[in-house]
Amino acid sequence: MKKRLAGFGILAAAALALAGCTDSAAPPTTAPTDAAASGEMTTVRVAALPIAETGALWAAIDEGIFADHGLEIEVVPAQGGANAIPALLSGDIQFAIGQPFGPIRADLQDLGVTIIGDYANSLVDGTDVNAVVASGDSGITRPADLAGKTVSVNTIGAAGDLTIRKAVQDDGGDPSTIKFVEVAFPDVPAQLEAGTMDAAWAPDPFRAMILGSGGTSVVQPYQATIPGLTVLTNITTQKLLDEKPELVAAYSAAMSEALDWASSNEDAVRAAIAKNLKIPEEAAAGITLPTFTWDLGDAGIKDLGALALEFGYIDSEPDYGRLIQQQ
Repeated sequence: MKKRLAGFGILAAAALALAGCTDSAAPPTTAPTDAAASGEMTTVRVAALPIAETGALWAAIDEGIFADHGLEIEVVPAQGGANAIPALLSGDIQFAIGQPFGPIRADLQDLGVTIIGDYANSLVDGTDVNAVVASGDSGITRPADLAGKTVSVNTIGAAGDLTIRKAVQDDGGDPSTIKFVEVAFPDVPAQLEAGTMDAAWAPDPFRAMILGSGGTSVVQPYQATIPGLTVLTNITTQKLLDEKPELVAAYSAAMSEALDWASSNEDAVRAAIAKNLKIPEEAAAGITLPTFTWDLGDAGIKDLGALALEFGYIDSEPDYGRLIQQQ
């Protein structure tokens, strides 16, 4: 496994150095907004993780969908949804694409963070978009084997480790004995090879790198606990909703169109993944893509909140009425 993983440090570094996004010369897919027609563009900073799911955003930017709505998107690399919340509250970014767990905690602190739309959901069956993986010689083959082991997640205290705990419990293991460590997704292959953890929760392309080098898929925790659970949501602040409703409306319309377009243009999404994550096109072709959708109806956020309450991650459930504000 070491030989194949030797170059992963370079790949990880490249994945973090996200390329600047520019509009393509492709013809508009919809009628331009008044702002776009007049040449007035608003720069919007959006935090997103350097993972395959962000391919829909990168591809839609290249397609010119956001420009059609008068928006110039600056993608800001983030490690997780919770990590982006301070930047949202400070106004350094206007939107974030991340797990819903950060907003759940923020609502319980009355911080004025809202989820305005979905982005991508995990798959109900088959190969899912993320998994806990381990080295082929680790002896870890099922969820219960993770008891007493060190497992990495990108953000501790969020949907990753929560669903892993539930999967281990359901398999007869003791989830309280798992030691979770925080490792950014691009660093997972090298850290797993170095032996700093026994297993890792990872999406593609990092999951695929490990499995392609002889690793083992231990469990797909979302699918094992809340099938179809949202992977990423669109997050902003109540302040932005109140003070700049036109901006939120323009972003929402553009993102909704972008996700619909991405669902029907997987080749473009995969090309954007290869370009922005600096991976071979053949590697991008094998990546499992999520269900891209703006509709929060099947996101499973309330189920996630109930599971968080059950495992003591939160003391009470959030006010879903103010947390979830579908635009």
